[in-house]
Amino acid sequence: MKQLTFYFDPISPYAALAFERLPQVLEGLSYSVEYRPILFAALLHALGQKGPAEIEPKRQWTFRQIAWAAHQLKLPLQVPAQHPFNPLPLLRLAWACAPAGVTPSRFQVEKIMHHVWRGQGADANEAGRLAALRQDLTPIRDPASEEIKEALRVATEEALELGVFGVPTIAVDGKLFWGLDSLEMLAAYLSGDPWFEQGDWEAAARSRPGIRRVSH
Repeated sequence: MKQLTFYFDPISPYAALAFERLPQVLEGLSYSVEYRPILFAALLHALGQKGPAEIEPKRQWTFRQIAWAAHQLKLPLQVPAQHPFNPLPLLRLAWACAPAGVTPSRFQVEKIMHHVWRGQGADANEAGRLAALRQDLTPIRDPASEEIKEALRVATEEALELGVFGVPTIAVDGKLFWGLDSLEMLAAYLSGDPWFEQGDWEAAARSRPGIRRVSH
């Protein structure tokens, strides 16, 4: 059985769609999944990148593309009233649902994803909705505690050290599969596709000479 680690931030619609699709795409394969909440904004900051929603033409395309993907996949998806929003309350709630050293369950992550992306377009951070979600999940630790803040910080830093640069990312056997459209590639790897054993994985990522942009 392969152990997968699913890195996510509920702010990402691609993470939400990949979360929904994962069981279907990997049906019949032997695996288990650990769901690790991380702060996408911290990845962007560390790597000197802007988020898709911070570049207006890219924001427009992103939400058109996810609407199309949801339509194609027959998955209900409603964009929250504010996006981007601050995901920290939800990320901390996710970590607070599990004991120390343990990640949240798929059931708990599903509740959080649906809160954001199946909330009939409501504000993900509206106080009443957050309170209701917390009551529903009944966290066993305090989401506002320093312990939980540290768990999120450490998980995000560990993801960066591993090479995670975006969400969703699924890690298995030291390999990283990024994005909704990498799920079929992941399934091929888990199915034993020889491409991954012939050196093609490593060769495809080999550095090649090229021009580099210089800041002035």
